[in-house]
Amino acid sequence: MDVLVGIDLGTGSSKGVLVRPDGVVVAEHQVSHEISLPRPGWAEVDAVGMWWAEVCAISRALVAAAPAGARIAGMCVSGVGPCLVLCDENIDPVRPAILYGIDSRATAEIVSLTELFGADEILRRAGKSLSSQAVGPKIEWVRANEPEVFARARRWYGSNSFVVAKLTGEYIQDHHTASQSDPLYSIRDFDWNADWSGRILGSLPLPRLVWPSEVVGTVTAEAAAQTGIPAGTPVAAGTVDAYAEAFSVGVRDPGDLMLMYGSTMFLVQVLEKFHTNPALWTTTGVEQGTFALAAGTSTAGSLTQWLQKVTGGAPFEELMAEASAVPPGSEGLMVLPYLAGERTPVFDPDARGVVAGLTLRHGRGHLFRASYEGISFGIRQILEMFDDANSPVTRAVGVGGGLRSPVWTQALSDITGLTQLIPEQAIGASYGDALLAAIGVGLVAPETDWARIAREVPPDPANQELYDDLYKTWLELYPATRDQVHRLAAFG
Repeated sequence: MDVLVGIDLGTGSSKGVLVRPDGVVVAEHQVSHEISLPRPGWAEVDAVGMWWAEVCAISRALVAAAPAGARIAGMCVSGVGPCLVLCDENIDPVRPAILYGIDSRATAEIVSLTELFGADEILRRAGKSLSSQAVGPKIEWVRANEPEVFARARRWYGSNSFVVAKLTGEYIQDHHTASQSDPLYSIRDFDWNADWSGRILGSLPLPRLVWPSEVVGTVTAEAAAQTGIPAGTPVAAGTVDAYAEAFSVGVRDPGDLMLMYGSTMFLVQVLEKFHTNPALWTTTGVEQGTFALAAGTSTAGSLTQWLQKVTGGAPFEELMAEASAVPPGSEGLMVLPYLAGERTPVFDPDARGVVAGLTLRHGRGHLFRASYEGISFGIRQILEMFDDANSPVTRAVGVGGGLRSPVWTQALSDITGLTQLIPEQAIGASYGDALLAAIGVGLVAPETDWARIAREVPPDPANQELYDDLYKTWLELYPATRDQVHRLAAFG
């Protein structure tokens, strides 16, 4: 029996699955972790001590759980991104990996590169404006602030391509991750921006571009000894976790939308043709020659996890019961969920959380419901910008750990007006990785879709008028408090 290994490196945990070519999951293994937040606006990980160590541990666990006689036919790894992993010639990191848009250290570099290349030209070539999500400004930051570190670097990777290098020795970047590595990639050309990348990277070479399902190499003897994956096993390129997850649940046709409930909230919509909006991210898709529109918040599940911790750490079920007992609208309590700044659509690293309307009669359940509603108002704001795209949303699929909260999922449907389809298999990006590996090694046809929809979450029309009215107030809250919050952020 052939089996495929899929592993995803997430913000709060890494997860692996062993899957048959028909989509049946044979084994799973998960390892929790915490990212490092050494300074305000910084978000880092130890790429070897966390990512590579967890890939090794998960791989060994999956190999041990494989049925007798099973052959590992291929593997694929996805990860958070876009990230920056600078390594020497031995694929050893020269500094901690800098994470995606939740790391906002490169503010000055965003401004300087935008002035250098031109905002309109960046949007035309890269498909999006420079923001904390962009890799180019972070490379600039290292060059300017850690020149001795940058001088030791010989390669640069994302999370998945770093693991690919450790597994195979190959220096690659998948097209999707490259399309998020602004402004290094020309999205409509499906190729590197040679002049801009040369200016930013200096002597660092550009990796070979591949599509996420392409087999790029095989597991080396050294990697086999560490992971337990047999030497010679084909390895597919993989991609950013959100896109692997979208692929896993059949978000592949124009108009398909994925709503990913995780530590942050991430949205991916497949486009019929190229479209840009400076408040969103236009990227390549997972499949060759495709485009996608994306957006991401800076907090979501991380906000409610924080709230759970600071309110005493009660069990999740107890908190959901309290939140469920609070009526829609949270009896006049409203939350701006910007506890880690915000990405799309405000792109403000100095934004901060705001709780408005708080009274002595509000309790813990009100705070939880208001937080879920605040996150959902932010998603409605993003979706209104998605409506400007040439491919209107025709299918919305909800995925991720946040689906455990019936309060959150129903509030999002009520506030946005979307009916959400919930897949039967809610494993996540690692499941999409296994499918990418199966396609890459030729075990299944490229159009294969393992997703099965288990249920729907339609909006409750009884709440539409209430939420329409509250949404107007929510939209006013950020501009009304922005100046005061920015002054407070300076004390951080």
